[in-house]
Amino acid sequence: SLGLLYSAFTAWLGFQVNEGEYKVMGMAPYGRPLYMDRLEKLVDSYPDGSFRLNMDYFSYHYSPERTYNDKFVRLWGKPRTHDAEFFCETTGHDLTGREEQAKTNQYYADVAATIQRFTEENLLKMVNHLHQETGLDRLVMAGGVGLNSVANGRIMRESPFTGVYIQPAAGDAGGALGAALYAYHVLLNQPRRFVMEHAYYGQSYSESECREFLTANNIPFEYFDDEAALVDAVSDALVDGQVIGLFQGRFEWGPRALGNRSIMADPRRAEMKEIVNVKIKFREPFRPFAPVILEERAADYFDLQQADGQYPPRFMLMVSDVLESRQGEIPAVSHMGTGRLQTVRREWNPRYYDIIHAFGEKTGTPVLMNTSFNLRGEPIVTTPANAFHTFSVSDIDVLVLERFIVRKPTAD
Repeated sequence: SLGLLYSAFTAWLGFQVNEGEYKVMGMAPYGRPLYMDRLEKLVDSYPDGSFRLNMDYFSYHYSPERTYNDKFVRLWGKPRTHDAEFFCETTGHDLTGREEQAKTNQYYADVAATIQRFTEENLLKMVNHLHQETGLDRLVMAGGVGLNSVANGRIMRESPFTGVYIQPAAGDAGGALGAALYAYHVLLNQPRRFVMEHAYYGQSYSESECREFLTANNIPFEYFDDEAALVDAVSDALVDGQVIGLFQGRFEWGPRALGNRSIMADPRRAEMKEIVNVKIKFREPFRPFAPVILEERAADYFDLQQADGQYPPRFMLMVSDVLESRQGEIPAVSHMGTGRLQTVRREWNPRYYDIIHAFGEKTGTPVLMNTSFNLRGEPIVTTPANAFHTFSVSDIDVLVLERFIVRKPTAD
């Protein structure tokens, strides 16, 4: 499958299969797709998007431990080690005395760009053929490859389809929902009335449960019975350059944090990308952060074209170009001139919307940096205890638990 092909390169580039594919996508913009001809040794691709893999290069069909074999290594070279520092001529690092490693890293980035480009082009072939065969205007996508937000952005901009829907839990985890809906609608012949406008379908914790956790553990907090005052306090902290952990409502369905289990920061501060990557998330510094913006202002910052108002941006499932005139305004969320944006309507998430709106009123920039509320290698926080632990062991400055605010002790 296309996903297994991508996963073989994910493993070769030093990342975990079924976990690190988005890291390949994040590395790709630093490279150029120079090896499309070499890739033809691995896969034959046809005009309708169908393809055939040369299984002589792969081992995923018989080995539980490795997705590629020695022949793959002879073709592509030594695999990248998972803990290798990543820097190259396009990352902006000082390369003095590290030129040889930078050259090696540039090769890895070029290979990442190659497999990413092939994935995009092959998906475009598929959807164009599908449109030609069906004449339909709306496209629904699922499967792990449906989480490739760069490819999704190209499909929305370049394919003939006028409407695109991608389930926010597009990977294997969403299979349970798909099976349930199939049984309900197809086997039981029940009418289709439900439209998934948002992804907030996980478990929630009440204010009383949050208070009980805080008091039981003698954690100092401030409670806001006025929603506007809470929003004002959170937006003030963001303007001051503080990093916020936001825990509210039901957690998100799917792998993307969309405002209920999110870490938020000021995107105008270029240094914020490194601060959150290195001191809070403890993850690779080349990886990008997502911009979140009020839906009605998205076209002011991003080249949406026909994607404006569609479903993928609601679920953070497409990448768009940041308008050149805005890249300097939001450097912390502009990844080589692009952003995997999330758009928000107030009816989906009032508090999240109001925080972004208040930040925009105070700064003139209705955009925030948004990333999942977790540390590297850990799941997104689900409980108040999870949230407080992550807050405690990282450099997050402020924790918002529903209407409770917990702050780090100050030196004085």
